[in-house]
Amino acid sequence: MSFRTTLTSALAGAVIAVASVYGLSVAGLLPTPNTTATVRSYLLAHPDILVAMSNRLQEEQQIADDAARQSAVDKLGLKPFFDPKLAFITGPANAKTTFVEFFDYNCPFCRASNPAVEAFYNAHKKDARFAFIEFPIKGSASVAAARLAIAARSQPDKYLAYHFAMMRQHGVVDRKVALAIAQEVGLDVKKLRQDARDNSVTEAINNANALAMAADIDGTPAFIVDGRMREGAVNAHQLTRLMRPRSS
Repeated sequence: MSFRTTLTSALAGAVIAVASVYGLSVAGLLPTPNTTATVRSYLLAHPDILVAMSNRLQEEQQIADDAARQSAVDKLGLKPFFDPKLAFITGPANAKTTFVEFFDYNCPFCRASNPAVEAFYNAHKKDARFAFIEFPIKGSASVAAARLAIAARSQPDKYLAYHFAMMRQHGVVDRKVALAIAQEVGLDVKKLRQDARDNSVTEAINNANALAMAADIDGTPAFIVDGRMREGAVNAHQLTRLMRPRSS
């Protein structure tokens, strides 16, 4: 999830605590006389009012954030997300269905979404174009894992097995863990180590960061399915709902 969403949640309580008192007073919902003690007593007796208003504020902020991201994606178009210099691309080039994911191997919401992503890939790998984009924002361990995953693109028949295997992990995925998983899925580990040092790997991460900024993406996971943007964890039903209806 994004830092912006977390910060908004933290600020909401402070803003609502002040704004709600004023709003209730103007609406005539507070008993009179409107003294500090009376206001305090009323709010303590009706905490559900503050909770409801705080939730509403967060919902409205989320809607605004989602709209800003969708607008940014619409402006960019899909072509930048299917750049092999920053994404692993697979699936038919002329597919009507498109799927993009920005992810971090140590993001719990990415891991929670992975069963749905795997199921979606298996269901649509023959009729959809996929772009998997490493977006390591969870620290040095995530960067190390991302570098190895990007290097694995030079062994393309193993990349997705490697990617999904790392997403199924429960602990921290760092360089050591990522190399062990590489061995398990049959990657040429010597080649992988060498490829991970290439400047193109750094460029891929830098390009992904720049594209995320342009698309107003500041958290993981972030999905773009058929041009429809969604940031945050998803289940299979939510992924399917992002797909645009096809004419029969």
